[in-house]
Amino acid sequence: MNFELKQHFRLESARFLPNLAEGHPCRRVHGHSFRVTLRLVGPLQPELDWLRDYHQISELMRPLIQELDHHLLNEIPGLENPTSEVLCRWIYEKAQSILPELKQVSISETEDTECSYPVL
Repeated sequence: MNFELKQHFRLESARFLPNLAEGHPCRRVHGHSFRVTLRLVGPLQPELDWLRDYHQISELMRPLIQELDHHLLNEIPGLENPTSEVLCRWIYEKAQSILPELKQVSISETEDTECSYPVL
């Protein structure tokens, strides 16, 4: 039987969305307090009775989070147009290689919004 873990991370980042029309507020440089949620799914490790150690997830994700936190996202390769959708996919593709149990990444740029990749 599988279990599901969710772990949340915060990052403060600036961005602008260059593909939007002139005058759109998100075309200008602005910042967000992003909430990143990782969803891991899998069986328990028999010797430990858990899916994955939360501390280990944090340690594995630290370099990736540091690459994004307090940076202008547009300057990071692959995030030239850092919509929530693009950012979500970018994190998923990077994190999946270090967390094989990862099934989904969700991004909230405000309390009222959320984007997830992939859709399950």
